[in-house]
Amino acid sequence: MYKGDIAPPEAHERLKKNPSAVLIDVRTQPEWTFVGVPQVDRLVRLSWQVYPQMEVNARFVEEVEGMALSKDTEIMCICRSGARSASAASALSKSGFSNVWNVAEGFEGDKDAKGQRGKSNGWKSHGLPWVQS
Repeated sequence: MYKGDIAPPEAHERLKKNPSAVLIDVRTQPEWTFVGVPQVDRLVRLSWQVYPQMEVNARFVEEVEGMALSKDTEIMCICRSGARSASAASALSKSGFSNVWNVAEGFEGDKDAKGQRGKSNGWKSHGLPWVQS
């Protein structure tokens, strides 16, 4: 099991304070392109599920291991709302990474009463830095 869930502001602070910490955005290429990505120095874009079939990326852990990170590197996983990133964080923990966290609200967060994301919680709604293609 990964170490726990953290809110986007805490993830952002950890990235600022720990120069070896990494944020892995596990969403898909279309999400990165059309929705945007966190604007941080150590962002890795690596899909947990492959679009359009949304099948689990069987090489996900292998690709993270190929980044030559130490097994105790602080790794935070983020997706749209925290579900895919929790699965990715669990897989990394099971493979021996010992300092893995899930960004629980994700990049866009939950839907609000109008069915829209990015307004009630998530990286964007907290006003944290992000960019869009």
